[in-house]
Amino acid sequence: MTDRSPVILQVLPALGTGGLERGAVEIAAAITQGGGTALVASRPGRLLVQLRHAGARHIELDLKKKSPVAVLRRARDLQAIIRSEGVDLVHARSRIPAWAAWIACRRENIPLVTTWHGVHEAKWRAKKLYNSVLARGTRVIAISEFIAHRLRSEYAVPESRLRVIPRGADLREFTPGTVSGERVQKLAEAWRVPVEARIILMPARLTAWKGQGVLVEALGLLRSRMGTGWICVLAGPENDRKFSRRLQQRVRELGLEEHVRFAGTCTDMPAACELASVVVAPSLRPEPFGRTLVEAQMMGRPVIGTAQGAMMETILPGETGLVVPPDDPEALADALKSVLETDDDALDWLAEKARAHAIANYTTTLMQARTLGVYDELLGTRLRETFEEYSHDQ
Repeated sequence: MTDRSPVILQVLPALGTGGLERGAVEIAAAITQGGGTALVASRPGRLLVQLRHAGARHIELDLKKKSPVAVLRRARDLQAIIRSEGVDLVHARSRIPAWAAWIACRRENIPLVTTWHGVHEAKWRAKKLYNSVLARGTRVIAISEFIAHRLRSEYAVPESRLRVIPRGADLREFTPGTVSGERVQKLAEAWRVPVEARIILMPARLTAWKGQGVLVEALGLLRSRMGTGWICVLAGPENDRKFSRRLQQRVRELGLEEHVRFAGTCTDMPAACELASVVVAPSLRPEPFGRTLVEAQMMGRPVIGTAQGAMMETILPGETGLVVPPDDPEALADALKSVLETDDDALDWLAEKARAHAIANYTTTLMQARTLGVYDELLGTRLRETFEEYSHDQ
């Protein structure tokens, strides 16, 4: 490696608003703060402004088409970018971009880092082959131990190439007491929740596997066990219209119209957590990570998740929250009742433990530093050291 600034290219389908895209922007900012040059190749999207604000440069490239011909064409495009921009390392975060990057990096003899973000189940051999590109990086990043176990057992990724780097929440945003009363009041008014009500918050897109159906059934049981005085807010975009209609119909059948709010996308999660009494993620399938429960714990809020996937890492049962079996309304209703009836002293203890756990393991800064450390391993650079000095001075 020369003394010049290392050039890191991240590739992904588009700059949408999901966790994968947010991670790309966060790493681009860290690369810049560490003294490197950050490039991102993708289709544009809502996070483009944030990417530019982070000091990175965007290269518009359609890396979403799945045909072999399109992948080969994009590989040639990436080769041209690697040569013209002097790229030292490529970081791929999604399967189709990773296939194009894998071909380009092999041809140009530069390292490829891959991050396995999703569950990416593989019931057929062809699907496993399709997924396998994310296990072919010079370094392979798993966003949880749950994902790392799959990479070891199903894709035979050796420890020499595997790095576990959990995603993180921004400590500057998710700190109790720093959210203004005006922001909290604005949300309370938008959600039509009384000041005295205890708020059950479920921040997730409306789709069956996220578990809103289980939560609604649990709410019906909760009302019979502890009465009223609570409101449940389902905060997330309507990705599946049929499921959303069924869910609303079930709310009416259970007589829960006054207790459930369909809030749509929430753009102020710190304020949402400040308003919430408990944050719930009753996913039916294992989550690869689950950032929303980490954000809630960072805000000192009790959380309830399901006893599977990475939630068994991000939640310390009985200390920072509770876990229940998936697809079990009875257990979820019991857990909700337990949290809502817990006295203030116990909640304060839980809040302290939850926040300490999140800060020790799941901050954005820690995720950024560890990722830069992977780049340093491969390039012989000092991006992480420079970034940590920068972060310390802020």
